Amino acid sequence: MEWFLNVVLVLVMGLLLVVKGSMIQLNGNGYDGIVIAINPSVLEDEKLIQKTKEMVTEASTVLFHATNKRAYFRNVSILIPMTWTSKPEYLIPKLESYEQADVIVADPYLKYGNDPYTLQYGQCGEKGRYIHFTPNFLLGDNLNIYGPRGKVFVHEWAHLRWGVFDEYNLDQPFYITRQNTIEATRCSRNIAGVNRVLKCSNKSCAIKMCKTNRKTGMYEAKCQFIPEKSQSAKASIMFMQSLDSVVEFCTKKTHNPDAPNLQNKMCNHRSTWEVIMASEDFRNLSSMRRTHSPPPPTFSLLKTQERIICLVLDKSGSMNLLGSSTVRMTRMNIHQAAKLYLIQIVEKGSWVGMVTFDNVAKIQNNLTQIIHENATQEIIRNLPKNADGGTSICGGLKAGFQVITQSSRSTSGSEIVLLTDGEDHDISTCFNEVKQSGAVIHTVALGPDAAKELEKLSIMTGGYKVTSSANMNNFIDAFSRMKSRSGNLFQQAIQLESKGSTLKFKEWMNGTVVVDSTVGNDTFFVITWTQSIPKIYLQDPKGKEYHNADFSTDKDNNKAARLQIPDPAETGNWIYKLRNENNSPEDIALTVTTRAKSPVVLPVIATVHVNQSTGHFPSPMTIYAQVSQGFLPVLGVDVMAIIETESGLQETLELWDNGADFIYMCIYTHLHVYKWQIGRKLSTTILKKNNLFFLEGEIKLNPPRPGVKNNEMEVKLEDFNRITTGDSFVMSGVPSKPIPDKFPPGKITDLEARFQANHILLSWTATGNDLDKGKADHYKIRMSKNSAILRDNFDKATPVDTSGLKPKEANSKETFKFKPENLKIENGTKVYIAIQAIDDASLISEVSNIAQAVKFIPPPVPSTEDPCPNNNSIGYNINIATIILVVVGAVATINIF
Repeated sequence: MEWFLNVVLVLVMGLLLVVKGSMIQLNGNGYDGIVIAINPSVLEDEKLIQKTKEMVTEASTVLFHATNKRAYFRNVSILIPMTWTSKPEYLIPKLESYEQADVIVADPYLKYGNDPYTLQYGQCGEKGRYIHFTPNFLLGDNLNIYGPRGKVFVHEWAHLRWGVFDEYNLDQPFYITRQNTIEATRCSRNIAGVNRVLKCSNKSCAIKMCKTNRKTGMYEAKCQFIPEKSQSAKASIMFMQSLDSVVEFCTKKTHNPDAPNLQNKMCNHRSTWEVIMASEDFRNLSSMRRTHSPPPPTFSLLKTQERIICLVLDKSGSMNLLGSSTVRMTRMNIHQAAKLYLIQIVEKGSWVGMVTFDNVAKIQNNLTQIIHENATQEIIRNLPKNADGGTSICGGLKAGFQVITQSSRSTSGSEIVLLTDGEDHDISTCFNEVKQSGAVIHTVALGPDAAKELEKLSIMTGGYKVTSSANMNNFIDAFSRMKSRSGNLFQQAIQLESKGSTLKFKEWMNGTVVVDSTVGNDTFFVITWTQSIPKIYLQDPKGKEYHNADFSTDKDNNKAARLQIPDPAETGNWIYKLRNENNSPEDIALTVTTRAKSPVVLPVIATVHVNQSTGHFPSPMTIYAQVSQGFLPVLGVDVMAIIETESGLQETLELWDNGADFIYMCIYTHLHVYKWQIGRKLSTTILKKNNLFFLEGEIKLNPPRPGVKNNEMEVKLEDFNRITTGDSFVMSGVPSKPIPDKFPPGKITDLEARFQANHILLSWTATGNDLDKGKADHYKIRMSKNSAILRDNFDKATPVDTSGLKPKEANSKETFKFKPENLKIENGTKVYIAIQAIDDASLISEVSNIAQAVKFIPPPVPSTEDPCPNNNSIGYNINIATIILVVVGAVATINIF
C-alpha cells in the first residue's frame, strides 16, 4: 500500500500548537509589539527608517481620531537587514523576524508600481498577513500621488487588523440604484463628484461626458467617477482616504449597502465601522475621551544578526523504546535526520552548536560557522549514538544557552532546535529563564505523548512546533520547517519531493522530480529504507544515469544513501526508480532538496497558513496557500494537502483559487494537515492598476506613470513541484464515528444576474454539501425589488421555482435561467436576487451576495452618423501639470485644480 511521506504533525487532541503570526497586542488603548521589517534585498538608506517613523507617528494620530479615541500606536520595532551598517543604537532582535513581520518594506519583484497593499485573504473580520510598502513609496515626494502616508497606513491597518475590505470596485465602478439612476460605487454617497471620460496624450487630456452603453444602460467602460477635491464628507477611509475631509470609517448611518464593493460582498453589507467595533480589539474597549491626542509612538531599531542555532538533542533511555501507543524515534533516524538538517537545510554562514542530554546535559560542539563541509562533519561526528538515562529538558536548554553565551553571543534572537520525546514534567521550572533569554525555541516532539508544557516553549517564544513519528521522511520534513526567517529566499532550502511507499519484494516505486529553472544549487537526493538498500535508478533530463554506486552511504547509518548533484542541477524532469530487493515488505522513501539557482532570480516558493491554531468541532478550519515568485503570484497551480484522520487513514484534499489575491484555500472540519504538494504548469501574473481622478475647477494632469508592456505582465514558467510544511493545529471535540453532520453548505459569494429577453440568467460557483466539499442537495432562490428584504428577511422575498435545478459538485460553474412570474418586465425593470444552498441534512447556507439584474431596452439607433452630439464633450485640452494621486495602494487618483 502506498503511503505519503510528509511533515508528520501527529496532533494530540486538545494541545495548543504554535502558528506563525503577529506579536501585536492592544494593551489598554495602545498597540504594542508591531514589527516593521526591511527586506534584505533593499539597499541601505537611513532615510527609510526616518520616513517609516514619520509615517507611523502621523498614522497614530489619524487612527486615534478615526476610532473615536480608542486606539493608537505605542511601541513599534523596525527590523533592519543584517547587510546594513551596524550602529550603537541598533539592538539585537528577540522574537522579531522578517517572516513574522506585520509590515514589510520591499521592492516589487518587477520594476512596476509602488502602491501599498495588504495581503488579506481571510473572511470578514479575519486578520490579514502583512502590509507591503515599497522604498519608493516611503521616500518619494508623493503627497499628491498617495495622499498623507499616515492615512494610507491606517487604511492598510484596517485591512490587516480588523479584516475589513475596500469600498471601491475597479471592475464595477458604477451601479444602478433603486431609483434607476447610475451611481458611482463608493462609500459614503456624500462624496461629491462627476462622471467623465478622460482621453490623455503625452501633452494634453480631452474631457468628455460619459456616454451610456446602448446594450446595458450603464456608462461606457472608460467612464470614471471624479471626486471633487474639496469635500465635506468625512467618510470613508476605506474608499478614498486621500481626500482632506475624509477622517472616518463608514458607519451604519453613512454606509452605502447597495454599492457592489468587496466590503458589502464579504461582510454581508455591514459597514466597516460595525465590523471594526465587533473585533476582539474593541468589543469591550472604552475611548480615551479626556485625551486630545495620543502620546507619540516609541520606536526600537533592531538589526538582524547572523543565524545562531543550537541543536539540543534528547538521548535519554526512553528514546530507544517502541510502544503500542507511542512511537519513538530510533537513534539511527535521529542521527540521519540531524545530519540531513546540517548538510541540506541550514543556511551557509549560520553558526551551529550542539548539546545532548539525558538526565545530565553535555556540550558536544561550541558554535561553529557552517561554511564548508569540514565544519558540518565536525558536528556530525558528535551526534548521539547511544540512548540511556533520564530526561532533563531544562538541563538541555540551559546548556544550549551556555553554548551561545560562551561564544560571546547573545541568546536574544538565537534559535534552539529541541528534539525530545518530552517525557519530562519539570519543563515549566525553566519557563522564566527561557522568556528572559529572548531565544526562539523550535520543538520537535517524538510521538504524541510528549508533555503538554513542550508546546508552550514554542508558543511563548514564537518558534515552530511539530510532532514526528519514527518514519525518516516525516522527521526530515519536520526539520525542513526550521528555515531561516530573515526573508533571504536565495539561501533557503526548498523541498522538491518527499515520497515513500511500502514495497513488496521486487516491487518498484517510480516517479519524476521536476527541477525548474529557478532552482538547482545544493541539490540532494536522499533515499532511506528500513532493512535493505533498494536498487536505485536515477536519470537526469539529459539522459545521464545514476545507480547505487553513485550514492554515498552513511557509515553510522546504513539505512540512508545520499547523492549530491553538481551545481547547477539540470533543469527538467529527473526520473527515479527504486526497487525493493528484500524478501519482505520494505518502507522505502525519497527526499529531494535544493536551493535557488541564481542570486538574482528569485525561486518559486509556497507558503501555507491556517486561520487559527486551535478549533473545536464543529467550527471549521480554513487552509490558505500562496504560491509566488518574489511578489508575483503564481496562477494555474495544483495545490494539494495530504491529510490524515485520527485513525491513521490518509486522504488528499485539493485547494481552490479563492478569487482574491491569487490565494488557494479550502475549509475542512476534523482532519489533520500533514504535507502540501504544489506543482503542475503555471504562469505568473501581476495586477495592473487603474486610475481615478479628482475634480476641482479645471483638470490638470501629470504624465501617466510608466506602464508595463503586455509581455511583462505575465511571466511563463515551466512545470515545477514544491513540498512545504504548513502550520500545525488541533481540532478538539471531534466525536467518534459516525461523525454527525454539523456543517451546512458554504456561502455563495459570486452570484451574478442579467436579463436575457424576458428571462433572468444566473451564474455562480457551486458550494458543497459540507462547506466546500461534495455537492448540495438543492438550492433556494428568491428575488425582490428591494435588496434590503433579501438581506434582512430572505424567506419573505418572492421564491423562484428551482425544481429543475440540480446542484453540481463544489467549485463547479452553475448556471440557471428562469422567467420571473407576476412581474411586469419593461425598460428599467430592476430585480435583486439571492440564493441559499441546502444539504441532505436540511442544513442551510448563509444567504449569498445579492445580485442585481436590470432590464434595459436600447433606444432606436439615431439616423445621424455622429452618435455623440457636440454638447456631450468639453471641447478643450488641458496641459498636464500636477502629480497623480493614488488611493489605498490599488487605485491611482489625479489632482484636479
